[in-house]
Amino acid sequence: MKLSIVIPVFNEEESIRELYIQIKESLKEKSEYEIIFIDDGSSDNSKKNIKALINQDSNVRLISFYRNFGKSAALSEGFKHASGDIIITMDADLQDDPNEITNLINKINEGFDLVSGWKKKRHDPWTKTLPSKVFNFVTRLLTGVKIHDFNCGLKAYRSSVVKSIEIFGGRHRYIPALAGQKNFSVSEIIVNHRPRIHGETKYGGSRIFHGFFDLLTILFLNKYTQQPLHFFGTIGLFAFSLGFIIELLVLYYKFVLFEPFSKHIALLILGVIFIIIGIQFFSIGLLGEIMARHSQSKENRVKEVK
Repeated sequence: MKLSIVIPVFNEEESIRELYIQIKESLKEKSEYEIIFIDDGSSDNSKKNIKALINQDSNVRLISFYRNFGKSAALSEGFKHASGDIIITMDADLQDDPNEITNLINKINEGFDLVSGWKKKRHDPWTKTLPSKVFNFVTRLLTGVKIHDFNCGLKAYRSSVVKSIEIFGGRHRYIPALAGQKNFSVSEIIVNHRPRIHGETKYGGSRIFHGFFDLLTILFLNKYTQQPLHFFGTIGLFAFSLGFIIELLVLYYKFVLFEPFSKHIALLILGVIFIIIGIQFFSIGLLGEIMARHSQSKENRVKEVK
């Protein structure tokens, strides 16, 4: 069984070699593996240090980006090039402990498709841990995936999982939720989290807001990607019906109460606006249905073939 270690890197020059040594030590009983570093447009010597490792170890690979595209893009590219039966992801800042790799694999071998690390005891400032706790609680509540730490970089996947999900933007935070939506089995184990000793954290306050919008996107796409007309058509039908009722009311005033249109011109215009909005939403739903049919033909639906 081949193992792929996928590691996004952004300005971690001081950590690269030490991380490599620790991974090698943890994999000393593994005969078939690859370590894939994805340099996400680093401006320091990260890429140079990785190339030095390649020269001494054929198991090390490098994927280099032209510029910084973000962690989701790095993981996505790493997944495309990973050839292992089990894929491990971890951060390059040495806060993820490579000694946990064996524990993750053992949990996968219990029959799970994805195993996420849970940094139960974190060595981070409260400005990072508090928003993370809120984020994890809300995500767990809305997605139904019962794990404590969605955003832990240390995870193990069967290859079928990473080949079946698409991650972009900030969706790497929700990989367990994306896997759960496709009925892959998801579990977690408590992992050792270490304090950062090199470099600077890439965490920023804006991630909280970005993460919230990414979560809404995932929830929406999960429910309505296959049948967008159900969402847009419902709004369209409501708006059209409301506009139609308003116009009937205007006609009632005109032909039953004999009041001139000019007296209810605002109501007349409001009804027309709602009717137009309803037609537009219904049209968007129809276009969405056409696009959904096209995307469904390309979707990977197969989990396993024996």
